[in-house]
Amino acid sequence: MSPIIGVIGGSGVYEINGIEAPQWVTIDTPWGAPSDEVLTGTLNGTAMAFLPRHGRGHVHSPTSVPYRANIDALKRLGCTDILAVSAVGSLRSDYEPGDFVLVDQYIDRTFAREKSFFGQGCVAHVSVAHPTCARLGEAITQAAAAAGIALHQGATYLAMEGPQFSTLAESRLYRQWGADVIGMTGMPEAKLAREAEMCYASVAMVTDYDCWHEGHGAVDVAQVIATLTANATQARSLVTALPRHLTRPEPCPCGCDRALTFAIMTAPAKRAPDLLAKLDAVAGRVL
Repeated sequence: MSPIIGVIGGSGVYEINGIEAPQWVTIDTPWGAPSDEVLTGTLNGTAMAFLPRHGRGHVHSPTSVPYRANIDALKRLGCTDILAVSAVGSLRSDYEPGDFVLVDQYIDRTFAREKSFFGQGCVAHVSVAHPTCARLGEAITQAAAAAGIALHQGATYLAMEGPQFSTLAESRLYRQWGADVIGMTGMPEAKLAREAEMCYASVAMVTDYDCWHEGHGAVDVAQVIATLTANATQARSLVTALPRHLTRPEPCPCGCDRALTFAIMTAPAKRAPDLLAKLDAVAGRVL
C-alpha cells in the first residue's frame, strides 16, 4: 500500500517546496473549516497534503486551531501518515535552540479545547499509551539523517494551553515532571489522529529555553522567530526526504490503523445518528 503523507506545519513552516502539480484545495468537514486550504500534490512520487496549522499568515492561536477539522480534512483526503512539525521550548540543557527533536510522549495540560471526535451518543476510548507511530518515527529519523539534520530521539512534550509562555515556577515544575520540551499545539492533535486511525509522528524544533535556564532570559518572540526562520529550510528538507524512506505496510505494525477496533462502547441501537454522520470519515471503517 502506498502511503499518502499529511504534513501539518507549525509556526514558521507555512509552505513546502518541491511539491509537483500543487493545488490549494478547500475541504469541508462536519467539524467546521480547517485552519486553511490544504496544499495537495506529489513529492518524489508520493502523494502529499500540506496543512499550515495556524493558517497562512498565522491567524490561529494555539487554542483556536480547529484540531478536529484539520485531522478530519487530512483523513478525507486519504492521508495515512501525518508528520507534525512544531516549535517548542527546551526543558533540557542539551536540547539547544536550533535542535530538532522526535517526540514520542506527551503530558497534556491543555484545558480549553475539544479533545475527541466522540461524545454523548457515541462514546469511544482509544489507547494513547504510545501516542506516536514508531514505524513513521523511524522513517523520519532516516529522512533527517539523509537531510543532514541531527535529531534527538524519544522526547516527552508538555502541551500547555497558552497563548502566554510559562511562568518560571511552571517551567521548573515541568522539568521536575520529566518533560523534555514544551509547546502549545501537540495536544489534542496527537489524540485526534489516533482516534482517526492515522499514523502520527511529531518533529519539534527548539526555539528557546522556556524561562528556566539561568543563562538565558525569558522567552522573546523576536528570538523565537529568528530561530524558526533559520530552522524552516531544514524542516522543509526533512519533509522532502521523507517519501524516499517511508513505506506503508498493511496493517501498521504499531496498530495505529486499528485503534477503533474495540474502542466504541455505545450500543449500536443507542448511537446518535447526527454524531454518526459526522464520524463518516474518521470512524467509517468501524461504523
